[in-house]
Amino acid sequence: MDTIAALVRARADDDHIGLRYQDDAWTYRDLVDLCAQRAAFLESVRPAGAPFHVGILLDNVPEFWLMLGACALSGATAVGINPTRRGAELRRDIEHTDCALLVTETAHLDLLDTRPPHTFVTDEPEWGKVIASFAGAPLPEHEAAPGDLFMLIFTSGTTGAPKAVKISHGKLAGWGSKLAENMGLGPADVCYSVMPLFHSNAQVAGFTAPLAGGCTTVLRRRFSASAFLPDVRRYGVTFFNYVGKPLTYILATPEQPDDADNPLKIAFGNEAAPLDIDRFAARFGCYVADGYGSTEGGISMGRPPGTPPGSLGQPVEPIQAVILDPETGQECPRARFDADGRFLNPEEAIGEIVNPAGAGAFEGYYNNPEADAERMRGGMYWTGDLGYRDEAGFFYFAGRNSDWLRVDGENFAAAPVENILARHPEVVLAAVYGVPSVDVGDEVMAALHLRDGASFDPKAFAAFCAAQADLSPKWLPRFVRVSDALPSTATQKVLKRVLRQELWECEDPVWWRPGRDTQFRRLTPADVSALREQFEARGRAHLLGRA
Repeated sequence: MDTIAALVRARADDDHIGLRYQDDAWTYRDLVDLCAQRAAFLESVRPAGAPFHVGILLDNVPEFWLMLGACALSGATAVGINPTRRGAELRRDIEHTDCALLVTETAHLDLLDTRPPHTFVTDEPEWGKVIASFAGAPLPEHEAAPGDLFMLIFTSGTTGAPKAVKISHGKLAGWGSKLAENMGLGPADVCYSVMPLFHSNAQVAGFTAPLAGGCTTVLRRRFSASAFLPDVRRYGVTFFNYVGKPLTYILATPEQPDDADNPLKIAFGNEAAPLDIDRFAARFGCYVADGYGSTEGGISMGRPPGTPPGSLGQPVEPIQAVILDPETGQECPRARFDADGRFLNPEEAIGEIVNPAGAGAFEGYYNNPEADAERMRGGMYWTGDLGYRDEAGFFYFAGRNSDWLRVDGENFAAAPVENILARHPEVVLAAVYGVPSVDVGDEVMAALHLRDGASFDPKAFAAFCAAQADLSPKWLPRFVRVSDALPSTATQKVLKRVLRQELWECEDPVWWRPGRDTQFRRLTPADVSALREQFEARGRAHLLGRA
């Protein structure tokens, strides 16, 4: 099956349960009929002289699944719209991708500062009446080709404006079918789809792979750490996909002696915290397959046997990867470590992860030639991710290319510091980023999400940092922000651009180390005022970005 449309059509006579949502269930035969009904509706409102782009501004509800099938069958391009965006930013996403039609729900109408003319609200009575008028519609005559554009998926936008990645029928169908094959997914499997369907991880692992394998998909409107295990048991979930920090949040829930008594076999995703992969597998009695890849698809990596803890692994053939200095284009030296595991040469070893052989599966960004050119420099695919490579050829993630910090003339990346701080027994999640120094360069700031019931002990935290043999003195945070919840995307990626903008002038409590002090104390309003005066005196107040 080389298109999403073909995968949908193949289920037309399948009476296996294809989708569950809360207490409702649909067979694949039912689902294909409902997709055909919506495909006929889309064809009836297809705009003349404009791209056939359908914006989908929905949570993980059955209508999202059905609209994906309808777009595949009708030849429309689905555009996943992120409901965590607001106002002008949300309007920009819709306009940038030329959405002539928008399908949404009442809960999201207030997010729009202007309602596009052709907006359809799926939980309003009028929608039901309109769709009912197409009941019994046959499968469309349109036959998609592998190269046809199926979906536009926005990047996470953790460091800047999201870009719309082109995803063809063939690309997504190939990825999903291969995943189903590799994971052995079949009709006996139940796939738990709680990552937002506007994102690539959910499209591959939460929509296409279950469709290709003929599995049952369980949709949940939004991810909930506390509901995870009850849902796994209730629906008999065997496969779960994630991206970002869900494993971290699930592990932060109270541990019970029977946690491993559940049907889950596989958790598949990427960007899990290295410490959490083995912990999650042991606690819930499953296998965690954590890989490295991006929406664009220019590079992917897997973890073969013998992969060191914390490593991304090695490129999946035929993909190639190297670490290049983004300024010189030269390959960086391999990483070296001492007997205590201290990273000896981060300044020279960390560079950008690059596919030197070309674009890989990257098909370009929509309506953004500047971003295309930035991604494909010199005929090579530059990921925008920092990394390093050890002597054995294993790759490690070191943050985004905006995650460089320069402290006292030394360049280093955020991810190694985050991994160290995540060892603290009370820390659920650590985000490290640079904030302006009064004098020059950056200071290290860490935002910590603590376990429920924990409180920040500045003396204990300082002692913990001092005990970490691989924590360079220049990596020691100057500021520590403690929060109940860090600003995140819908895919649980921390929005560091928001943290950088807020600096230490935020509503959360902040501790800091004045001068050369190694101990932390609470930052007071008087301290904030004094810092502003110092920035003013040194002509660097513009770096604070606030009046």
